[in-house]
Amino acid sequence: MPERWGFRVGLTAALLLILLVAVTEVPAPAAERTPVFHQITVSGPITPPMAEFILQHIAAAGREGADGLIVLLDTPGGLDLSMRDIAKGILNAPVPVLVYVYPSGARAASAGVIITVAAHVAAMAPGTNIGAAHPVGLGGGTGDKTMMEKVANDAAAYVRGIAKIRGRNEEWVEKAVRKSESITAEEALKNHVIDYVATDVRHLLAQAEGRETPVGEGKRVLRTAGAVLKEKKMGHRQRILTALSDPNIAYILFLLGLAGLYFEFSHPGAILPGVVGGISLILAFFAMQTLPVNYAAVLLILFGIVLFIAEIKVVSHGILTVGGIVSLAVGSLMLFDSPDPALRVSLEVMIPALTVISLFFAGVIYLVVKAQVRKKLTGKEGMIGLEGRAVTDIDDEGKVMVKGEYWTAYSDEPLKQGTKINVIEVEGLRIKVAAAKER
Repeated sequence: MPERWGFRVGLTAALLLILLVAVTEVPAPAAERTPVFHQITVSGPITPPMAEFILQHIAAAGREGADGLIVLLDTPGGLDLSMRDIAKGILNAPVPVLVYVYPSGARAASAGVIITVAAHVAAMAPGTNIGAAHPVGLGGGTGDKTMMEKVANDAAAYVRGIAKIRGRNEEWVEKAVRKSESITAEEALKNHVIDYVATDVRHLLAQAEGRETPVGEGKRVLRTAGAVLKEKKMGHRQRILTALSDPNIAYILFLLGLAGLYFEFSHPGAILPGVVGGISLILAFFAMQTLPVNYAAVLLILFGIVLFIAEIKVVSHGILTVGGIVSLAVGSLMLFDSPDPALRVSLEVMIPALTVISLFFAGVIYLVVKAQVRKKLTGKEGMIGLEGRAVTDIDDEGKVMVKGEYWTAYSDEPLKQGTKINVIEVEGLRIKVAAAKER
């Protein structure tokens, strides 16, 4: 009996010890993970390089397990195709995308409207505006009335569909497309175009705490308290491509390329201007494939260069040069065919560039023509008109001295020894001379 009792006590103690170890080994509830949001800044026209930048970071935010991507937006608009790529990327994003028109004074115009409406969370800072979403196509926006109406109808249906998905004001976004209507941040909030008006990113995150938003096939609740912001910037490649997509940069590169090649062709062997011109022209053509280029304007500019070249070959007393300058100016005004100022060359850039390039071409033409009409200083042509002295009497033939050299000379009239002569013609090793006219 005592042995059985001791066995029971030992068994009980062993079970209690096992239970105690099991309890102590159960992990405590893990501390709640700190939310992490990626943040990018989109400032400038919406172009293919900018679209690539945004889509790249939407994918990166999903791949790295971020709780969302914040896009600080300030754009005057951009290309329709690039805008649609961005909107499609946001609608199918693996994480919530918060588009925030920031800072004060920024705008979400034209393509920026659709990008903002497509966001899971749309917000604006005080002092910003949104609207004027008239469509701009890759080939320009000044087609015939029927075509432009089709484009507007397509854009209106597109933005209404996006607004319906996000539960935003469908009527207003259609007005932004058809009537280029624009409103302030406070009006946008009142009209249910955006979700919040926030003074800064932290204020936006505080307002978005606990918001449920559809992501993919499910829904996600935003947890923003104490969120860590990871700012992501453009790489060097994307910065270069974005800079090249600026119509002002593309225009300057185009003119620089033409000027360099023109100088190389008019002064063969210079090499450096030709190399710089070729590189600039290739970069300009790359930029133009991302912009709404009017190819009639390109032909006008090229025709202007042809007129400058013709001025060297044909005596037009400056008419061809004037025609070239006019052709350059008209072509420059028409080059980027878009109603969106962000996709056109600004007059502040165009006027100085045209002035400098016109002066350059006129200067090169002047130097070339001056060289052509200048008296030759060497060879047979360099001998004509030189003054010398008859060393012997010249009847049919005689000797003269010209520039310290003895020449066999002949003349149409007899000349006495010591007579000052001028060279009239050079025939092999004989020269024709005549008595120098008294001055």
